[in-house]
Amino acid sequence: MLLNNLPKDPAMLLSYVNTQLRDNYDDLVEFCASNNIDINDITGRLRTINYCYDEHTNQFV
Repeated sequence: MLLNNLPKDPAMLLSYVNTQLRDNYDDLVEFCASNNIDINDITGRLRTINYCYDEHTNQFV
């Protein structure tokens, strides 16, 4: 999946990524690798709405 195919709205992106992490992936690295997404792009876009990845809960909080 290209970053261009992800939701443009940061809040929608947050919801999508957290759902994927909860339902399908053990961590953010696996999600990004499986979907060919740069981890820095995801974390940067979600940082704009003050969310950071928490590896202990496997979600952006």
